Formats: sequence, structure tokens, C-alpha cells
Amino acid sequence: MKSHLKKIGQGTTRLLLMVAILLVFLMCKVMFSQQSPNIVWIVCEDISPFLEVYGDSIAKTPNINALAQDAVVFTKAYTTSGVCAPSRSSIITGMHAISIGTQHMRTLSNSTIFMPEGLPSYSAVLPDNVKAFPEYLRARGYYTTNNYKEDYQFEEPVTVWDDSSPAASYAYRPKNVPFFSVFNLAVTHESKLMVSPDSIVFDPNDMKLPPYYVDTETVRKDMAVLYTRIEQMDQAVGEIVDKLKKDQVYDDSYVIFFSDHGGCMPWTKREILERGTHIPLIIKFPKNRFSGTKDDRLISAVDLAPTMLSIAGIKPPDHLQGTAFLGAYKSSEERKYVFAGRDRMANKYDRVRSVSDGDFRYVYNFMPELPKYQDLQYRKGIPTMKEILELYKEGNLDNPYLLDWFAGNKPSEELYHTKMDPYEVLNIAEEPQYAAKKKELKETLFDWITKVGDLSSVGEKEMVFNNWWKNTKEPPKTSPPKIIGNKNGVTIECATKGASIGYRIVDQGDLLDTKSRRRAKSWDFGFTIDQEKTIEFVDVHKPWKIYLGETISLEKGQTLIINAHRIGYLPNEVTYTY
Repeated sequence: MKSHLKKIGQGTTRLLLMVAILLVFLMCKVMFSQQSPNIVWIVCEDISPFLEVYGDSIAKTPNINALAQDAVVFTKAYTTSGVCAPSRSSIITGMHAISIGTQHMRTLSNSTIFMPEGLPSYSAVLPDNVKAFPEYLRARGYYTTNNYKEDYQFEEPVTVWDDSSPAASYAYRPKNVPFFSVFNLAVTHESKLMVSPDSIVFDPNDMKLPPYYVDTETVRKDMAVLYTRIEQMDQAVGEIVDKLKKDQVYDDSYVIFFSDHGGCMPWTKREILERGTHIPLIIKFPKNRFSGTKDDRLISAVDLAPTMLSIAGIKPPDHLQGTAFLGAYKSSEERKYVFAGRDRMANKYDRVRSVSDGDFRYVYNFMPELPKYQDLQYRKGIPTMKEILELYKEGNLDNPYLLDWFAGNKPSEELYHTKMDPYEVLNIAEEPQYAAKKKELKETLFDWITKVGDLSSVGEKEMVFNNWWKNTKEPPKTSPPKIIGNKNGVTIECATKGASIGYRIVDQGDLLDTKSRRRAKSWDFGFTIDQEKTIEFVDVHKPWKIYLGETISLEKGQTLIINAHRIGYLPNEVTYTY
């Protein structure tokens, strides 16, 4: 009997142990799914909130409307710049462009249209603790893809993306691995105003023009083209969402739709006013939590990086200048102000900073001797810009706001009552009744400049040649990675502080096998025009593994390829055959 009872007791113990193990497994699975949700970005270009869900009734956007029904619509989201590359640098790093040297538009170009004479193409040298945030996701086990625009003002290390290409997709991830996937929609970009679509679906006479434009057939047609492009963009959003649903990942994912900055038309894009920085931001939560709601908090695009880490269950690094507004590490304090900067645009310099509390905007012009208008060759491809310049040259421009744009200089200070003056055309900086608000915002702006640091306090050439390149003519090079052998394999070290290290293990005889062929499917520039019809497959580089200090085991004949790269430095690649 005792023996029998003993067996029963042992069986019960084993059963309880198995149940306990199962419960732990299930709890871990639940925690993993909660802390590592899938994240999808749908990023359009160059639009303010010209959408039905924000009260603009011109373009019909059923797909964005449907997404918004499942999501939260953020009404006061702003970028840190009115143009793509500086703005995208802040989005990907969680740092203000002026503090990391990515504030000038553009840096990675050898064209005199985009760069001043005597300034080489350069990758911004970021502080050694600053990385593109998808690298943190990869380190936590995420599969990261970008389809496929980058434009960060720096060459990113191989450790940031598993795949950044016209064929990039979460679909190629290993089974049961969480993913972060970015899809870029180029159809609303400024360049798309330079070419008319096959058909314009709106009557130009139905367009509502802002007060800072002349009312002409050309301007109305360009506005009609813009709204036509928005409807085309909405179709792409629908395609991506349908794909997410078909792949059964929509319900369990964050789906985040936003624009890289505001504007598109002349005197909207590149400006750090409401029309250049206010963007749509729509966030669908897993299981459609909080669906059909609005959020009126002030959000800066610099907050996106820490927020993505936060919803992935990763504590944002302390150096990030943005704050998480969602997730496990959500800030306990709501943002009171958003900041923006404008510096060199193409080959024309300026230095402007702004702060907004959502109701008022203060602008400080460090170079008041210059006009507000920057004579940029690129945007002259827009018919509206051509016409405005012709009217001005001929002396036939009678719009007071445009005349102010072309004036030979500008005031040091501007103040706008955005809530009462949404177009921000009435400068009230000198009106006594707003003196207290002006003082508050001015002090806030300069406190922020002091806190984050403003690299435009020195000239761009001094920043690059003296401060970064140490009086040489080329960027520094990342130290060669050092391979250290032990009885279990090898470890890797790099003397360059802040260097990211990626590696590949290649079997004997397969050194050239670092690419695969995949079907291209992209909504970015090259694949929204004629190339889409001719390019079906592209070569995709196999992903580099991110090195996190582990011992790497190798078999005889295998080759270890290592790439070490601090952002702004030249990368250094070495090979080691075991």
C-alpha cells in the first residue's frame, strides 16, 4: 500500500511539475507577445493632415479612414524639420538634428544643386552613444526591414536592418520572430507635383487655397494634383493593410501611419511653421485597442524612437532626447512644447529655430539679414513655384504674404497665434498683449538650444573638417575589429568607441554567396514610375548578424566576415578563416 501511495505521490508530483512548467511556458509566451509586438510603419511623404480623418474633405481616403477606425488619431504630431533628411535623422535616432550634426539638407550628395561649393559629401559623425533605433530592436530579437528609403544624413551600419531593399518585407522573417517593418510611400513627394498624373481626379476650381498663394489656374491645378496624389497614396495604404490581414499579422501588430514632415507645395515644405511640421499620425494598437479615438497630446517625431522601444519592452537609452508616449516606459509627463530647426537647404544657408505649445509658435531667425525665401533650383520644377517667380520678376505679384516671403530681410522674432491664425501669416511678435507669451516661448526655445546643443553655432565646414575629420580631407576610419580566439570559438573587439559590429559565417567555397533574388514590391520612388513595369526581381543581401559579445563557434573551413562601423566613420571589414 505504501509503495502504491508512493507511486501515486510521485505521479502527482510529476504532474504538478509538468503543469507548472506549462504555466511558466505560457506566461513567458504571453509576456513575449506583450513585450515584443510586431510593429509596422507606413510612412508617406510631404503632407500635412490633408486627410478626411483630420477634417479635410477634398481627397477621398477610404483606406486611411478604415485604419483610423481601428486606431487612435493623434491630432498634434509635429516633425523637427520641414524637410525629409533632417527630419528622418531625428525619427531614426530619437535625437534632434541640430544636436547630432544632421541639420543641413543635404549631406550625402556630390551635386552642386544640393551642396555648397567646397563642401564634400559627408556622413554625419554621430556621438558615439547614438545609434539608429532598429539596431536595439535587432539586439532584442526583432527582424527589421525597410522598404526602402533611408535618407538619414548618414550611412547606417549593416547592423540596423535585416533587409533594406525594394523587396524588403516581414514575410521573410524566421518563424515566430517579431518584426519591425517600414514601408515608404513616395507618391505624395514634392517631385510628384513636377509631373502630372495620367488623370487629375479633382476640378481645380473646387480647390481651397491658403491665403499665402495667388489664385491662379496654375496654383489650383497643382493643388488638384496634390490631392490626386493623396488618393493614390491611400490606395497604397490599402494594399499594405490588406497584405497584413492576409498574412494574419494585422490584429497582433502596431500599425503606425505618418508623414516624414508637412508641406509639399512651395512655402510649405522646408518651413518650420505649422504648414511644414504638422503631420498626420495614426496608431493602430494590437487587437484594435482604443479604436476610433483621438489623442490631443503634443507629440514630436523625435519621440517615435523611444516610443517604439518602449512598446517593444525595451528601456530607451537615457541619452535619447525624445520621450516615450506609449508602452512600458511611457513618460509620466506630457510634452508641453515641440521644437524645430531649419538650416542649409541645398546650397543656401539659413539658421532658424522654432517652438510651439500647440496654440502659439515662436520663431527666432539667427540670420535676419537674409530673406525668408531660399532660391532653390530643385523646387523650381513645380509649376506654382515657376509662376510665382515669374509674377515677382515682372512686378505683378500682389499677394502681401508672398511679397513678405521675398523681402530682402526678415524680423529676428516671429510669433503666431496658431489656434486663431492656423496658416501662421500674421506676425504678432511686437504686439504688447502677447509679450508674456513671447517671453515664455523665447526662454523655452533658448533653454532647449542650450540643453541639446546646437552644432550650427559653428560653420558647417568647421563642423565637418575641424571637429569631425580633425583637419583632414576625409572621415576617420573605424578601427579594424580584433578577433580573439578561445577554446570554444572566437570573440570580437573593436577599439573605436560606439562602433556597431556585424558578422557573417560563410561555409568553405561560398564566399560570394551573400545575395538572394527576391521579387521587388515597393512603393518608393523607382517603383512608382516606369521601373515598376520592367523590374521584377532584385538582388537582396543576406542579413548580417549583430554582434552582442557572444562567443562565435566555427567549423574548420568556415570564414568569418566582420564589419565594424561607427556612424560617420568609414567602416572596416576583416575576414578570418578557421
